[in-house]
This record gives sequence, structure tokens and C-alpha cells, in this order.
Amino acid sequence: MNLYAVVDPATGETVSTYPTATDADIQEALAAAQGGFDAWRGTPVAERAHVVRRIAELHRERRDELAAVIVREMGKPLDAATGEVDFAADIIEFYADNAEKITADQPIDVVGEGTGVVRRAPLGVLLGIMPWNFPAYQVARFAAPNLINGNAIILKHAPQCPESAAILTEIYAAAGLPAGGYVNVYATNEQAATIIADPRVQGVSVTGSERAGSAVAALAGQHLKKVALELGGSDPFLVLSTDDLDAVVQSAVDARLDNNGQACNGAKRFLVIDALYDAFVEKFSAAMAAAKLGDPMAEDTVLGPLSSLAAAERLEEQVDRAVAQGAQVAAGGAREGAFFPATVLTGVTPEMDAYREELFGPVGVVYRVADEAEAVRVANDTPFGLGSYVFTTDPEQAQRVADQIDAGMVYVNCVLADSAELPFGGVKRSGTSRELGLLAADEFVNKKLVRVA
Repeated sequence: MNLYAVVDPATGETVSTYPTATDADIQEALAAAQGGFDAWRGTPVAERAHVVRRIAELHRERRDELAAVIVREMGKPLDAATGEVDFAADIIEFYADNAEKITADQPIDVVGEGTGVVRRAPLGVLLGIMPWNFPAYQVARFAAPNLINGNAIILKHAPQCPESAAILTEIYAAAGLPAGGYVNVYATNEQAATIIADPRVQGVSVTGSERAGSAVAALAGQHLKKVALELGGSDPFLVLSTDDLDAVVQSAVDARLDNNGQACNGAKRFLVIDALYDAFVEKFSAAMAAAKLGDPMAEDTVLGPLSSLAAAERLEEQVDRAVAQGAQVAAGGAREGAFFPATVLTGVTPEMDAYREELFGPVGVVYRVADEAEAVRVANDTPFGLGSYVFTTDPEQAQRVADQIDAGMVYVNCVLADSAELPFGGVKRSGTSRELGLLAADEFVNKKLVRVA
């Protein structure tokens, strides 16, 4: 059986299969990437930026085709898939626009005579291990800054996204990268371990589960390779005060249902001040129950299927276990194949598994909190620390709470506000690095000191 296959989660149909790489294919990919790096590293920055900008243009030219493939591969509504491709293009263009800034020398005021400068140089061949939930966006935020820096890319996409991986490979090649500058591999996990161990590979970036991140980090550490980790999240959504509860509820629904609820930085835990709790639960539950579940290609669909039948069954087991342990279902219904209705849980306590698990799908858990202090405590009472959301009418409270939340990102009175220039990443078990923004360009670069007496 082929490891790499497009299985439409809406129908269960296997649309296409792709042959898994042979060990010889892996060695050819490594040799090609090293050759690509040798050619690309000496390319002037302005020329690199021109090629990267062309990658963005080709994303836009093939937007509809790539979006339709993404829908088939992982089930998100077509409008969301189209938006993902647009965002990927914006990200790639951002790095082309900022190429000179990213690669510029950084002068240092030295003590004594002479000069000092930090000069950024590429590290070499990098391996990117990508997830299925954002097949185009995830690749863009890894590949674009590293190509600007002069690195070469070996890309292992998720096994359920081979068709988008193939299209992206065509795009990167057509943009004018040297042969081997971007190499796609349909590799097994064992072959990925071989790539990580190879001395030609200087770093690895993984976006995925805690388990995947831990395994990759262990291998990278064993072979003394730089590793960047973007892992899971159970982001809190704090409702402390508002003069428009309906608007806050809509933001909560948007933040929970984005990408069919399958986003690492989606709001998953809703911590609502006591005075607003009952009204919030009523309105939030009604809005979640009204979210239309159906054909991801239909214009009015809010929720398509989860990425696979296995993903839906796993989420169902988590919800059933939470209910068995004492939680209540305020909204939700029965799973039908890979389709999972928007669901609201209340009454979850620290003794329950759901209190600390990541629920990767359209399930929101609402907690009643007495005051700001308890909201912060519950927000931080998680092994994760990716993003967070704070809704308040008090600007001083917003800053105070933002300072206390243990997370890589805090969004105040807004959701779905990611942007190419804003760094993305977390702390604790959510990861170790930053993507997007200018910070992403410093993850895999040799910050070389040149000191002249």
C-alpha cells in the first residue's frame, strides 16, 4: 500500500496515490539539494528575491487549482483553501520585499579600535517536515525566508498531501530556482531519519504533533543539527469584559471553527468571567450549533469534514471520554463519517483528561472564572503555550494580562489576525522557534562575526 495518497475525507474515496521514495531516491535528493545549495548560496540577494517573488506570483496564478487540491486532501471549505493560498503568496512576497533587510550586515560598536559586524550566511541544506492542516501556508513560511538566506530545501510533506506537494514542487522549479534548490521527497519516517543524519543536512524544521516534534528533536540532537519546532496548542480565549457580547461570541466561533477547528493556534478553551458566563454559553452554543456542516466545495459551508475518518473518530473518543468523566454537552451532535459537528463542552474540571488535552477539531470548552487572576491561572494551567486571545474593554487590563500569559502570542480583541510580518510560535510544549516576520529569517542562518582590528 502506498503511504502517500489523496483520500477525500468527504467521501472516503482514494483519489490518487503516489509512490513512496526508494532509498536510492533519498540519496539522489540529498545530492541534488547539496548541488542546489552550492549554486544558490552564491546567487546575489536581489536575484534570490526576484525568484522568490516569482514563487508568490505562481501561487496566485495556480490559486484555484491548488485550493481545489487542498480541499480534496484535507477537507477544509473551498473559501478557506483559497484564502490559504492567497496568504501563502503574501508570506512569500513579504520575504522577497525584505530580502535586503534580512541579509544585511549588522554593525557592532566594538570596545577599542577597529570594526565588528555580524554577517548572515546560509547554513546549507534544510529539511522541512510539514503537516496536513495547511498544505500551502506551512511550506511558504518555512521555505521563503530560508531561500532568501541562500539555503536549499528538502521538503517532506504529510502523506495525505502528495498532490499539493507535487504542485508546489512545480511552482518552485518554474520560478527559477537552481536544480536541487527545492526538492520534494515522498519519504517514510525512517527515510526522514536518514536525511536528518546525513552530514549534508544542517537543520530541520517540523510542524506537527508533540510526538513528531519530540522524535525529530531527539534525532536532530543526536546528530548535532539545529531544529525548529512548531507543535500543538490549546489556546485560551479570555472574556473579561465587553460592551458587545454578540461580537465577542462571533469572534469566539470564528477562532474555534477556522480550518474546521484544526489549527494549532485555534482558540480551544474559553475562560469567561462569572458575570458574562451564562449569556456567553447560551449565545456561543447557539452560534456553534448553527454552523453549517457539509460539502466543502459548497459556498455556504462553514465546516467541512475533518482531515480523515481517523481524526474524527479520535475527536469523538475524546468528547465521549470527557462526558463519561462528567462534562456536559451544551451543543453538538453525532459524528457522521469524517464530519464532526461544532460542539461545546462545559463542566470540564482539572481531574478530566479534556482539561489538558488538545481537542483538534470543532470542539470548544467553556470555563467559568471568578476574576482576572483566576482567568490567568486557568489560561496558564496547560502544557501548551502557543497563542492566546484576550477580550476586554480595559486597555490597562489587556496589557497586564498579556504580560502574565505564558504563550508565544497574545491577540487582544481580535482573532484570525495572523499576518506575514508578525512572528508565529510558542513556548512550553508548543515549540521552540518562530516563523513568519523577520524573526523567522534568523532561525537557520550563520550569524558570522567579522572583527577587523
